[in-house]
Amino acid sequence: MPSYRSMAFAALTVVLWAAAFPAIRIGLRTFEPIPLAAVRFGIAGILALAWLLWSRPTLPTPRDLLRFALCGAVGISLYNVLLNTGQQTVTAGAASFIINFQGVLTALLAMLFLGETFNRWAWVGTVVCVIGVTFIASDMPGGLEFGSGASLVLAAAACSGVSFVLQRPLVATYGAMTSAAINILMGFMFLTPWLQEGLSQAMAAPARGIGAVVFLGVFPGAIGYVTWMATLSAFGAARAANALYLVPPVATAIAFYFAGEVPGWPILFGGLIVLAGVMLVNVKGKAT
Repeated sequence: MPSYRSMAFAALTVVLWAAAFPAIRIGLRTFEPIPLAAVRFGIAGILALAWLLWSRPTLPTPRDLLRFALCGAVGISLYNVLLNTGQQTVTAGAASFIINFQGVLTALLAMLFLGETFNRWAWVGTVVCVIGVTFIASDMPGGLEFGSGASLVLAAAACSGVSFVLQRPLVATYGAMTSAAINILMGFMFLTPWLQEGLSQAMAAPARGIGAVVFLGVFPGAIGYVTWMATLSAFGAARAANALYLVPPVATAIAFYFAGEVPGWPILFGGLIVLAGVMLVNVKGKAT
């Protein structure tokens, strides 16, 4: 049974990752999507590198290093590029509900590659999630058309689901802190071509924009990634994804308070449908 410490890591992950969605919306008022991701993970990368130099962990094997690179490319770089670009037109609350679809994808991939069960209830839950995402997208510009903000956020959810499953054996071998630090550095490596542009935009940014990107780099980017790795290690890929049910309502509340975003009924109704579908997949869908 997971310890209270593990549950505390899960709760902290929920709060930090929920806060990322409104912070991204604030950051996008100053930065372009990819430069925002580059500066964010430049900050997180400095913290990760400092920890690796201080702790001097066991270096990964070439095969595991390749897996780390894939996790960084998909789970950090591509995920954040898609999410940031999508959030130019998708509100923080709506994006957080769509991203929660990753719970379905994580469970499906865990079934395919980790031997976890996936029954008819899981397929019903998947269909329910798709209906919920469609409701949310109906309130966003372009709906779910290819290239729309909602479709990009949905693609980011797919990247997240893939990375969650890829990370699991790495965490078991190298530990949460080391895995998080290496993943962050790998993700930043793929974003470095846009770092100079991001720093140029930072020079002209107001204090609120700078604060948003620093917050994103230190808290959801570095600390949140470490707490997620610890959660993943303690609970496993599919069970850990259950903790993320709470991210959308927390993100919606934070966005309302700090960014003044008032969600419409399609977002709230569709979000509840998505959550119901994810719960079906991860609870009833895993019953044997």
